[in-house]
Amino acid sequence: MVKTIPLGSRQLGEGQPCFIIAEAGVNHDGHIDAARQLVDAAVRAGADAVKFQTFDPDQIVTADAPKAAYQVSLTDANESQLEMLRKLTLSAADHRELEQYCRDSGIMFLSTPFDESSADMLATFDLPAFKISSGDVTNLPFLAHVARLGRPMLLSTGMATADDVATALEAIKDAGCADVLLLQCVSNYPADPADVNLRAMDTMARQFNVPIGFSDHTLGIEVALAAVALGACVVEKHLTLDRNRPGPDHQSSLEPDEFHALVRGIRRVEAALGNGRKEPAASEANVASVARKSLVAARDIPAGFVMTEDAIAIRRPGSGLPPARRAMLVGRTAARAIVAGTLLTEDMFT
Repeated sequence: MVKTIPLGSRQLGEGQPCFIIAEAGVNHDGHIDAARQLVDAAVRAGADAVKFQTFDPDQIVTADAPKAAYQVSLTDANESQLEMLRKLTLSAADHRELEQYCRDSGIMFLSTPFDESSADMLATFDLPAFKISSGDVTNLPFLAHVARLGRPMLLSTGMATADDVATALEAIKDAGCADVLLLQCVSNYPADPADVNLRAMDTMARQFNVPIGFSDHTLGIEVALAAVALGACVVEKHLTLDRNRPGPDHQSSLEPDEFHALVRGIRRVEAALGNGRKEPAASEANVASVARKSLVAARDIPAGFVMTEDAIAIRRPGSGLPPARRAMLVGRTAARAIVAGTLLTEDMFT
């Protein structure tokens, strides 16, 4: 059985409730007030955690690094990736304020570091785990550095092959981190559902024997719900205050009411999954008595009549002898007269 991993006071993995992460990311647009509002929205929606992104732009991109096509279309096409990221950065003080704000609000604070100094800064917090972005799956020195900080790691696997994932896991475990969860992910914004390949979750769970979740970049909530039905023990989804705001991630995010619907949907899917045993639900008892059938007298039967098959009909309700008992009544003698349509019982026969 795939093991669980700790996340603060929670356990993530098989047999545990799905852990729902509201990915605030950079949808605060560099403003701490907006970041607090995203925390509030995540709490109201019922998310288990709200996650931000922590980075020093000068440590993760060169001055002339291009933006992704979707970023060009959603932000100032004339600015560089570095210039864009500088507008989306929160200070160390902002992060500490957000961590405390999350604690006071009763929701778990998480963040994704994108460089070693940011990871080191987050390690000074009471951070229960590090979330690692898909872009760093092949950044083995960074993975090893984070692994040595002594927290569980949630690793997104967008753009990665199975060999990439295997190599990443080896680097992480060699550096001393045994608690890893993998997130199936497609690094496109928004992602086409046809590209999502949810069945890869089961493939990775079997191959790597780690808990599996889903980081969702599709529009809407349907694909995330399907992921839970297929066994995702974590779902991460972007949250924005307003999808129409300018910025790289707003348009592929859920607004607060939509995120609330996602949480409700996940909990309903979880309830529907049940325990896996094939057995009737208690709520079916009344319908079973009405919808199932019993053995009844096909015609008036006189006392002393030796029962034949054509004297026994099968009709609703299901509160009498079951149809499977018909052969056992054939050849028995009626102990008394039986009116047509009467439910047959054992004591009617000798």
